[in-house]
This record gives sequence, structure tokens and C-alpha cells, in this order.
Amino acid sequence: MNYDLENRTKKFSKEIIVFLKRLKKDDINKSMVLQLMRSATSVGANYCEANGASSKKDFKNKIFICRKEIQETKYWLELIAESNSEEEDHLKILWKEAHELTLIFNKISSTLSSELKN
Repeated sequence: MNYDLENRTKKFSKEIIVFLKRLKKDDINKSMVLQLMRSATSVGANYCEANGASSKKDFKNKIFICRKEIQETKYWLELIAESNSEEEDHLKILWKEAHELTLIFNKISSTLSSELKN
């Protein structure tokens, strides 16, 4: 398992980009593709920003954004799955990684919340 979260989120972004490039181009997918692209790539970008945070509070805020963006990514993956059943296998892999990232960011957030209360 890869524990380097910066590389892992970047790899996830790249996998989303590759997937979206091969997805059929139609009116139904158009806006979902843009939304998924924004949310999925935002996770890694915000995690990089978190690593350069100026304080624990700043770090926590960036991690919170990561949590929100990965949740949104799961939402768009599910909607894309509805209209692209031929991509079900690939979407399951992407959704699984998004779910694992959700669990990781939830854990980081809860740990930070506990630390900041003390």
C-alpha cells in the first residue's frame, strides 16, 4: 500500500484524467466530466497546499477542503456510472480509491480536531 499521500493523490488525478479522455463525448457526460475533473484534481492540489501550510489551523482547513472535494468526486463518479455502464469496471476501481482517500482524510481531520481541542 502506498502511504505517500501526495503521490497517491497525484496518481489518482492522473487516473481520472486518463479515464475522462476515453469517456464518450456526449451532452450527458459533458458537464459531469468537467465537474469530476475539477473535484478529483483539486484533492491533490489542496493536499500539496496543506503540506505547505503556515499553521496547524491552515493545514486543517486544507484537509477539510480535501475531504469535501473527494466526497464530491465520489458523487460524480456515481453519476457517470449511471450513464456509462460500459465503464463499470474502471469506475469501480476509481470509486474504491476515492473511498479510501475519503477514509484517510476523515481520519486526518478527526485527529486534527482532537489535537486542536487539547
